[in-house]
Amino acid sequence: MKPELHPIDDIQAALDGEGDNLPESDVPPHTPLLEVRGLGKRYGGVTALQGINATVNSGEVTCVLGDNGAGKSTLIKILSGVVSYDQGQYLVAGKRVKFSSPRQALDRGIATVFQDLAVVPLMSIWRNFFLGSEPTRGFWPFRRLDVEHAQDVTVAELARFGLDVQDPHQPVGTLSGGERQCVAIARAVYFGARVLILDEPTASLGVKQAGMVIRHVVQARERGLGVIFITHNPRHAYPVGDRFIMLNHGAMVANVTREDIDLNDLTQLMSGGADLDELAHEVQEHHRGPAGAWKPG
Repeated sequence: MKPELHPIDDIQAALDGEGDNLPESDVPPHTPLLEVRGLGKRYGGVTALQGINATVNSGEVTCVLGDNGAGKSTLIKILSGVVSYDQGQYLVAGKRVKFSSPRQALDRGIATVFQDLAVVPLMSIWRNFFLGSEPTRGFWPFRRLDVEHAQDVTVAELARFGLDVQDPHQPVGTLSGGERQCVAIARAVYFGARVLILDEPTASLGVKQAGMVIRHVVQARERGLGVIFITHNPRHAYPVGDRFIMLNHGAMVANVTREDIDLNDLTQLMSGGADLDELAHEVQEHHRGPAGAWKPG
């Protein structure tokens, strides 16, 4: 069976030159933007997350990996203000915070692009870009929507991320999955995000579209944002990640830099390590048969 994932060499080649000619951030590189210390969350008698320690710096991509049920969704919800933590500390720009709503997180520069993207498929690209924050002109009671300005900004901001929009009136639902991710990411950056949390942005995307999204991740990093890339796919994480955090059953089992681990080790850690080796051995023995003779599959 052919691999579904984009070959890592092709992804790395596609990233060459990304970030060129993008405006520089006013935040110095490697400045701590977000930090969690001993972060934990319980739902009744169930521990969903415990003992999470991590720092997200400007101009870096922190990849959070884990299988279903590992705790990724709970971590996202805490960081984005959907739910509150009940153990540990959460700091933004060095100050302790405990958000009670996503709006509070957004006001502190923490923007989250969830897997469902929160776009309205039948609405135009420019309306989705400014949804809830539409620019206006004139004075009350004659204030009106500044459509021309909104369209110009939308086209310009998407172009910075490599998406050429010919008609901003085009329904956003006609764009590909990767292009819709670009709209969501560019929107978050335009409205002042310092930390960009991406929830499984390459899930359910084809090879080409996944490569497009990964390029957008690099561009966000080059603009000085701290990016949290949530994924279960090591091959998508490794080409862009500066740090890798592995979750398993709500606990952090690894927190390493790119220099500390290669793709094979990251994949092995993600896939279950010794458990995966044991499964492969059992499959091989099954095909060999009781007498040791190889049985065709």
